[in-house]
Amino acid sequence: MFDSKLYFLILLLLLPLSSSTSSSSPQAIESLVKRLDTQRPSPLLQESAAKALLKRLLPTHFSSFQFKLISKDACGGYSCFRITNYQNSSNKSPEIMIQGTTAVEIASGLHWYLKYLCDAHVSWDKTGGIQIASIPPPGSLPPVKQHGIMIQRPVPWNYYQNVVTSSYSYVWWDWERWEKEIDWMALQGINLPLAFTGQESIWQKVFMDFNISAQDLNNFFGGPAFLAWARMGNLHAWGGPLSQNWLDQQLLLQKQILSRMIELGMTPVLPSFSGNVPEALREIFPSANITRLGDWNTVDKNPRWCCTYLLDPSDPLFIQIGEAFIKKQIKEYGDVTDIYNCDTFNENSPPTNDPAYISSLGSAVYEAMSKADKNAVWLMQGWLFYSDSSFWKPPQMKALLHSVPFGKMIVLDLFAEVKPIWESSSQFYGTPYVWCMLHNFGGNIEMYGVLDTLASGPIVARVSENSTMVGVGMCMEGIEHNPVVYELMPEMAFRKNKVHVEEWLKVYSRRRYGKTVKEAEEAWEILHRSIYNCSDGIADHNTDYIVKFPDWDPSLDNYSSFSKQSLITKYINRRHVLSEIKSPLPQPHLWYSIHDSINALKLFIEAGKDLSGSLTYRYDLVDLTRQVLSKYANKVYIDAITAFQHKDAKALKFQSQKFEELIIDIDELLAADDNFLLGTWLESAKNLALNAHEKQQYEWNARTQVTMWYDTTRTNQSQLHDYANKFWSGLLVDYYLPRASMYFKYLYESLRENKKFEVVEWRKEWISYSNKWQQGTKVYPVKAERDALEISKLLFKKYLE
Repeated sequence: MFDSKLYFLILLLLLPLSSSTSSSSPQAIESLVKRLDTQRPSPLLQESAAKALLKRLLPTHFSSFQFKLISKDACGGYSCFRITNYQNSSNKSPEIMIQGTTAVEIASGLHWYLKYLCDAHVSWDKTGGIQIASIPPPGSLPPVKQHGIMIQRPVPWNYYQNVVTSSYSYVWWDWERWEKEIDWMALQGINLPLAFTGQESIWQKVFMDFNISAQDLNNFFGGPAFLAWARMGNLHAWGGPLSQNWLDQQLLLQKQILSRMIELGMTPVLPSFSGNVPEALREIFPSANITRLGDWNTVDKNPRWCCTYLLDPSDPLFIQIGEAFIKKQIKEYGDVTDIYNCDTFNENSPPTNDPAYISSLGSAVYEAMSKADKNAVWLMQGWLFYSDSSFWKPPQMKALLHSVPFGKMIVLDLFAEVKPIWESSSQFYGTPYVWCMLHNFGGNIEMYGVLDTLASGPIVARVSENSTMVGVGMCMEGIEHNPVVYELMPEMAFRKNKVHVEEWLKVYSRRRYGKTVKEAEEAWEILHRSIYNCSDGIADHNTDYIVKFPDWDPSLDNYSSFSKQSLITKYINRRHVLSEIKSPLPQPHLWYSIHDSINALKLFIEAGKDLSGSLTYRYDLVDLTRQVLSKYANKVYIDAITAFQHKDAKALKFQSQKFEELIIDIDELLAADDNFLLGTWLESAKNLALNAHEKQQYEWNARTQVTMWYDTTRTNQSQLHDYANKFWSGLLVDYYLPRASMYFKYLYESLRENKKFEVVEWRKEWISYSNKWQQGTKVYPVKAERDALEISKLLFKKYLE
């Protein structure tokens, strides 16, 4: 519970550090929050939305809870939720009263009650779903203490999404799946979500007003699975064109999404104009200052896909288009927000580092927003300050951050859990910011986290001297993995003090599995200090050799310094001794003792005697087994390469077969859980299609994104190949296994025939195979087969015991 004096102190800490800041700066954020509060729906509508959420989540207890909207005055001036026992409760009346300043707060209060008084758990369906068996039946819900519970937000916002999440995770969603996600968001207390769906339809309408035809846009929009990067100006046309069916369908979906967000009291963040324009605009406006950006990750700078066009912010046309886009959104959606996202030069550097130019750029971006919405606030991802830190020095950062009035820009400190920019930039030079967790790249399935940092980092930032922090956020590139991370992080939006993670995990284990199981608790203690305690400062991206197979020639001298003594030791009795990999080859990220993860897995398997019927347990078991065996496979791969370099054909054959056998075995394990199936991804893509052509295009998009990603030549893989790799059954045996088999075949022939390893020939064969697979139509299962626990036991005995 917070003192109201502390709240005013936080607001006062938002005082500017720049002399150019307006004299009304201390009130800017407070005024913005108050204005947004006045724009929310009526209490009756929000209460109804919260009740509808309850009915979807827990229909058996629909009458057990009473919801009521209250003012911030009743919460000491904060956003908050209050949980009390319902007065005069009888058999047919509610048992628990939950009050909140918005429907999101009410939903958060419901979630808090279910978690901490009923030991229930809410997770994504793909990470095990909900655990509600521990909730007592209606009429027997546990009462709260006499004076109830009141939890206040220490900062106004809980932000959610990355601009690329829309492509890595949401791209094939229908309304049914979006409805579940928005419910999850509300339960987690998210009140500032990105809302990017359907914007291509808005752009089509805007550009038509500037005499650009639908045909011209075929070379501008990317395909469905690559829209995020077309929006940012990284690429164009790849995976496209977009059909009118897609545009209309996505616009309708966006209206459903926004309507539900608004009903729940959220403030959606809509897109705005960053200067990315179709090539045709140059012909229609020949005097406009339009330049071509540099290459972004194509194989050979192919202009068919790369080097998009940027309208300079100094050109009057920039503001015209930007204003038109905001107005068109308001016309389609209504006046639903004042906060707009714009990421100028995301992974594309400006043409000059002149602060004056950068300042004019920022001013123009903001002017384009504010001419259409006088209350507009620019929300910007701070990723560029990390990814292109050599360009964004203090003068350039200040120029951009101070190019708009104070309180009219909010920065997402996107990677704060690993590389916090607020610390090295004097709190973004006085600009309000949101402390964010990035956590995931490409939607990879990798158990990883920094739980201790999540439990303390937002608190440290908020109470730091001259803090300008105004929220916490989650900015992962892909979702539906690592449920423990995505339960702790949003909870920090309501936490006053640091969380003691070891104790929190004991409660989490009981909630997630529905009961206290000693082996599960002990396993989570190990996972906390190992897999979920990455402290090396390295941005995790899954590059395990199965899913990110090295494209290299191991006969080259600069990769041939393996120890012969180590080789002899490893192959005694043909038995592997699992140890930390030491090799000059670029290695997968390993930040913990693999022996710890094996011990945790052993405990998880033992916990199966009590938890075999739990879907949440089975998800975690499969995920951990997959993780351990993937690291084991890295060791086997190194052994195979070592054998090749020491010209031991027999050992190479043995180790390469072992690597391939591991892929088959892991695939069989993944096939035993509904949440690790390639078929789910592909079928969701095809289900959005309205005709045969769209079905073929959407499936190609879905297959390509998770494999080769981008363009190739006959002898060169995409620079982004395997960026969005997935441990999914079907993908392992039909894509990763053939790649490894081809590669090892060439290695073995090299030794057997005493000839040079033909890495280029392998690439030709592999790229040809990949192209055919991406264009394929094989149908993959969407339902699990066999018993994951039994398979996990067998694989543990086979490889690890």
